[in-house]
Amino acid sequence: MVGQVYEAPNFIYLIYQKFQDTAWGAFLNRWENLIFSLIVACVIALVFYFGTRKKKLIPSGLQNTLEYIAELLQKLFGETLGTQGEKYLPFLGTLFIYILTMNLWGLIPFMKSPTSNLSITASFALCVFAYVQYLNIRNMGVFGFLYHLAGSPKNAIGWLIVPLILPLEILTQLSRPVTLALRLCGNMMGEHILIAVFALMGIIWLETFAFPLAIPLQIPIVFLALLTGFMQALVFTILSSVYIFLSIPEKH
Repeated sequence: MVGQVYEAPNFIYLIYQKFQDTAWGAFLNRWENLIFSLIVACVIALVFYFGTRKKKLIPSGLQNTLEYIAELLQKLFGETLGTQGEKYLPFLGTLFIYILTMNLWGLIPFMKSPTSNLSITASFALCVFAYVQYLNIRNMGVFGFLYHLAGSPKNAIGWLIVPLILPLEILTQLSRPVTLALRLCGNMMGEHILIAVFALMGIIWLETFAFPLAIPLQIPIVFLALLTGFMQALVFTILSSVYIFLSIPEKH
């Protein structure tokens, strides 16, 4: 049981159980989600470093794989953002790859998906929220953005309903990071709890019926987790691209 939630144990939690009376053991346990986030970031950075350090005009191997992924992401965001898709590819592409890798990281034995923790998903959501608000103000100006939030009234009736529209629009803006964070965290936490519970059931059956090996009941859930991990990263990123699209002036 990790942090009052049943999940498969990771190597940091096992170290903490052994050295929980030490200051560094408590430090590792307290910051384990951040540590796993940094590990994932370093792995991604190394993969892209080795894939792009010797660029070739005709790519092959890892470089070819990375360029193929970049092209797929460019097409994906192009469907939402149109001609602006390439402009926001570095932000959205990094967001997708980082979240996807975090989602799947917990499927490696003794590792953990940092995205099963609300503080990590909230950090992603706040980054998207801050970036979108920056784009809104940059593209529309402060007063233009407020005018947009007020429903862009054009006549007397439009101005009369501003007291109704403005609070709703502000609430909509504020609810976006909340829903992004909770959706991702809830789904990832749920799937890893299922994996841990089914693995525990296999061990219980081993003790109850004296099977020579534990029954790997969690295997079907692992395959489901591969799909949900991909889908949740995709949903988070697509919604982020939609929010960016809504910040682009209508003339574009």
